[in-house]
Amino acid sequence: MAFNDLVSVTIVTYNSGRFIRRCLESVLAQDYPNLEIVVIDNASSDGTTDILEHFEERCEIVYNQENIGFAAAQNQAIGLSSGEWVLTLNPDVLLETDFVSMLVQAGQVDKKAGTICGKLLSLTSNFDLPEQALVDSTGIYFTPMLRHLDRGSQEIDRGHYLKHEYVFGATAAAALYRRKMILDIAVEGEFFDTDFFVYREDADVAWRAQLLGWRCLYTPLARGYHVRSVLPGNRRALPSAINMHSVKNRFLMRIKNITPSLYRRHLLSITFRDAVVLGCCLVREHSSLKAFGYVLKNWKRVLAKRREIMGRKRVSDEYMDSWFRYEPVSHPVRISGKFAASRTTVRQRTASR
Repeated sequence: MAFNDLVSVTIVTYNSGRFIRRCLESVLAQDYPNLEIVVIDNASSDGTTDILEHFEERCEIVYNQENIGFAAAQNQAIGLSSGEWVLTLNPDVLLETDFVSMLVQAGQVDKKAGTICGKLLSLTSNFDLPEQALVDSTGIYFTPMLRHLDRGSQEIDRGHYLKHEYVFGATAAAALYRRKMILDIAVEGEFFDTDFFVYREDADVAWRAQLLGWRCLYTPLARGYHVRSVLPGNRRALPSAINMHSVKNRFLMRIKNITPSLYRRHLLSITFRDAVVLGCCLVREHSSLKAFGYVLKNWKRVLAKRREIMGRKRVSDEYMDSWFRYEPVSHPVRISGKFAASRTTVRQRTASR
């Protein structure tokens, strides 16, 4: 295992007082010996900064004077870090002690795997395990309607998802990114697109990484736990600002990344979903209409990003089309030698936890 690789853990907090102490404690308890931790606080007002003060000797902590958004703050943290790998982590995540070790080990299998993700299970809003273990994410996938969803989300965990697999991308709640990929796919110097502010920025990164020839590898040996507040069907319970960014970012992501072939192939599905989104904004979610104004106002800048991405595209249209299905798409990973882990081995590790 490449224990010489420095792993930078980057965390963005915003009124995260309920979670951040236990999150940082789980990071500091990792058995991986070469870690640095960078925390960016986006002007929290709930006591988060008081908690962070207790970790200043063990972490690099920056206190922003305003909330610049998740995307910009993660870019800020990544810029301050120096690891060969960057683990983006939400403050509402808990990690098992070998989470980082298992991700780094999986990352040695394929140099073109720029993103490594593990198996996240659900936590309640009180940071407790639910009565029945539920899967939170084993990677993300896209449907022909351009919806991105977490693979396995809210399924009862029966010890499945036991194979090492290539998936489309990872949720940035707990994703390990190779520094080489971060530098390679950055657009205008940005890894996460700051126009997104919050939400969908990880799906945008996953799509862009695929276009530029990078892979995402899922390993079942890395396990963590996540409190997920944004789920399909709970829009009415979310702040209006989150819903507005969700609508805005749906269109920003498409303008930047979709190939003409993919658009033509799924035109009816995409148009139907667009009509549903627009109809909801017109009838019920009026605050999200601002999203369309933002896209129009910043149209030229978004198109410039598209030109840069498409000018560097390294994969075929057929390859990209193959990922967009109504059921999650994955591909097997060949693991040999000291990195080999059979399904039996994985099942034994899972049963022991």
